[in-house]
Amino acid sequence: MIGDKNGVHVKFLRRRAEEPDHAARAAAFWQRWEELLPVLSSALGEREPRKVEPLLCDTVAALHPDLHFTIERGHESVYALVVSAQGDPALRPYTDAWLAAAPEPSTLWEYHDAVPAVPDPTQVTVNLGAHRLALGQVRVSARVDEAAGVVDVEVYHPRLAELDDAAKAAMTFLPLDATLGERLAADRLGRVETAETEPDDSIGLLEFRALVRDLDRLAGG
Repeated sequence: MIGDKNGVHVKFLRRRAEEPDHAARAAAFWQRWEELLPVLSSALGEREPRKVEPLLCDTVAALHPDLHFTIERGHESVYALVVSAQGDPALRPYTDAWLAAAPEPSTLWEYHDAVPAVPDPTQVTVNLGAHRLALGQVRVSARVDEAAGVVDVEVYHPRLAELDDAAKAAMTFLPLDATLGERLAADRLGRVETAETEPDDSIGLLEFRALVRDLDRLAGG
C-alpha cells in the first residue's frame, strides 16, 4: 500500500512538473520582442512587414504554436500587436500571461490579447466583392438568456439580398465582431442567424454593444 501511494505521489509531482510555465514563456516572448523591435519598426516604416513575419511567427509559436497574431492599426498608438487565442479557453492562460507581462503602451505600440472592438462600428464601411456596405445600417434582434449568460441574435442589413451566401455569412458575423471585439463575442454570443427582413424589435450596433456589456458584467465577465 505504501508503495502504491508513493507511486501515485511521484506521478502527481511529475505531471505538475510538466505543466507549462505560462509566465516564463511570456517573459521569453517579451525579451525576444525587444530584440526584434528595431527590425520590426524599420520594416513597418518601409511598408514591408513581410520581412519580419517569419521572426514574429517563430516568437509567437514559442509562446504556443496554436496562437494567432496580427499587427493592426492602434486605437491610441500607431500600431497594435494582437496575440489571440481565437476563443479557445485552453489557450487563454498563455494570452493572459502574455498580456500581464506586456510593456506599458507607447506612442508607437499597444498590445491586445484579442481583436478589440472598433470604437464606433456605425462609422465603418466594409467591402464584400463589388459591394460597399455601411455597418451603420445593420440592425440586430437580441434575445438575452441570463441563465446561460449569452445573447441569441439575428442580424439584418437592407442590402443582404444582393449578396451570395458566403458574403451573407461574412456580413452576419463581421458587424458583431467589430461591435463586441473577439473576446466578448466569443463569451457572450449564443445562436447567430441572418435575418432576411428587419425584425420588429431590432436595435443598432451601439445599443447592442451596451446590452451585451451589461450582460457580461452581470455574468461576472
